[in-house]
Amino acid sequence: MNSRHRRSLLTIGLILLALIAASLFSVGRGPVRIDLKETLTVLLSKAGIEVPGDHYRAPKESHTRRIIIWEVRMPRVILAILVGAVLSVGGAAMQGIFRNPLADPSLIGISAGGAVGAILMIVLGDFLFATFHRVEPLLVPLAAFTGSIATTYLVYRLSCYDRRSQVVTMLLAGIAMNAIAAAIIGGIVTFSRNDQLRSFVFWSLGTISGSTWNMLAIASPFLLIPLAIFPFYGKVLNAFALGEAEAEYLGFNAQRAQATLITLTAASVGVSVALCGMIGFVGLVVPHLVRLIIGPDNRYLIPASGLMGGLLVVVADLGARTVAAPSELPIGIITAVLGAPFFLILLRLSHRPAT
Repeated sequence: MNSRHRRSLLTIGLILLALIAASLFSVGRGPVRIDLKETLTVLLSKAGIEVPGDHYRAPKESHTRRIIIWEVRMPRVILAILVGAVLSVGGAAMQGIFRNPLADPSLIGISAGGAVGAILMIVLGDFLFATFHRVEPLLVPLAAFTGSIATTYLVYRLSCYDRRSQVVTMLLAGIAMNAIAAAIIGGIVTFSRNDQLRSFVFWSLGTISGSTWNMLAIASPFLLIPLAIFPFYGKVLNAFALGEAEAEYLGFNAQRAQATLITLTAASVGVSVALCGMIGFVGLVVPHLVRLIIGPDNRYLIPASGLMGGLLVVVADLGARTVAAPSELPIGIITAVLGAPFFLILLRLSHRPAT
């Protein structure tokens, strides 16, 4: 193992440690502050490890804090990690496919399609909520997920010619679909009520509030399975850097790999959009930052991007619920405030001439 590989693995380990530390800190922070010792005590007790002397508070107060830690904050932190990882890994995959470090999943219409599905459900919700009241909490996420998958499939089909997809055509089709989605959203917003418009705006800015263990149980397979598969395509994405034809000369099935990666990205990011709304800049900034740190080798870039994305969204969620406490900001505002200036700085530094 050469020095570059050792440095990449060391970087991944440091990001993992930072993610664990940020997660533990986030669980203890909020309107009710809980110290690290009590947080660890509750988490260890849930794992079946009893810590001596952990009942140092009144029983009622201790029970309340355990509920806050385990039932309120832990699902939220875990969802933030998964969503951040999915957005970042999806961004890294899109950048590899398009051979462009400025690409992200929104280029192929995943976010725009989800937004169209969500606003249609919000506006039509008065009728549907009355008809399907038992599944009311699931209607908007399902509509957003359906919109994301349908838009991505349409973009992919439009880019196919003679059973082969063209990357440039896919990019142009994605831009066109984003424009069409924006027009549809604008038309629906024009005729929506103020309360419907407010609901859509809050959803479009992203939020992780309301996450529960039941939600995680349903969503985790759609997030974890793609995250487990993506790293196996690191070598293929490295070959894509040379071009599709060159990748096939090296023995890879470029069309199959491209279709698989786009499907995994659409499914995982679509679930993320459905659950949390549109959280911007994560899929764009994180892979770009990680690439500057450890280099372009996707075998290390993909897992490092996943961990760094989880870290960014955990920190952003912590800021969203503490900056304006007891009110809560949409998480998309925090990621934009953190990501946009940082990304501009990275762009400036990356184009600075060598001295």
